[in-house]
Amino acid sequence: MSRWSDEGVKNGVVAVVVTYNRKALLMECLACLRRQIARDLRILIVDNASTDGTREALEDMIECGDILYENTGANLGGAGGFQYGLRSAIALGCDYAWIMDDDSMPEPTALQALLDAAEQIKPFGWLSGRTLWTDGSPCRMNVQRDLRMNNLSDFSGERIPAGAATFVSLLVPAAVVREVGLPIGEFFIWADDLEYTRRISRKYPCYVIPGSVTVHKCATNNGGNIATDAPERIGRYRYAYRNEVYLYRREGLRGALRLAARTPVHIWRVLTKSDSLRMKRIGVILGGTMRGFGFRPSIEYVRQSPPGSVN
Repeated sequence: MSRWSDEGVKNGVVAVVVTYNRKALLMECLACLRRQIARDLRILIVDNASTDGTREALEDMIECGDILYENTGANLGGAGGFQYGLRSAIALGCDYAWIMDDDSMPEPTALQALLDAAEQIKPFGWLSGRTLWTDGSPCRMNVQRDLRMNNLSDFSGERIPAGAATFVSLLVPAAVVREVGLPIGEFFIWADDLEYTRRISRKYPCYVIPGSVTVHKCATNNGGNIATDAPERIGRYRYAYRNEVYLYRREGLRGALRLAARTPVHIWRVLTKSDSLRMKRIGVILGGTMRGFGFRPSIEYVRQSPPGSVN
């Protein structure tokens, strides 16, 4: 891995990795990034104020210039962390930002496959790789959406048009970030990636590149489910329901129908599958959904720079 220069990146790719109190997974992710065959890759670690010794574990890599480390000073959630990280990456003058969580393990050819596709497809809004779970099956929480916001099911071929994706191995051109703005930090967690990638796909063609593979080492392959999740995690679902209302409000009649169908289905799941705190879970669903109709977050933009300069 090349060192950071005093002038920043000025070309190439910056991998933006957001982390929070998952030191062991982060170190494994970094090992995968350092094995990438693609050149001109730099790594930016965005730490949401971890308290598990993350900064100390990275000390040697920071000192020798192998990575850039930035501490946000507070837990901004995944949404705030990616907003912070993309802003920093674009300010460094990179061509592309490659976005991922700290539990993302890209295969050695993952970035090169995206860059090869980028050279063939230009212009594009983003490219997303194929994400597998630890047993080799598709990772359910990272299945991309088509332009109707339905899950993709066919991953054959070299490239697949897509409408939304998650922040696991997502390649975004710096010029696109400057045009459409940053992810919405106010989302905190959940649906920030879907909103951002959908915002981009309304303006540019976007694609899944199945030849670029990343393993997502999330705890289970079930995705988020308020009906069966642990009691201590119920409260965070208020962000999911609020943010998804914001997301689907922008999808016209299809979005309205999806929202109308979703609430009773999720309540039914709680009533039939939850073994505790059913009323609390239903309250989070209804409360988050109602807050979503009045949720009006702002979109922040990266300051434009003259050609050849760094923000």
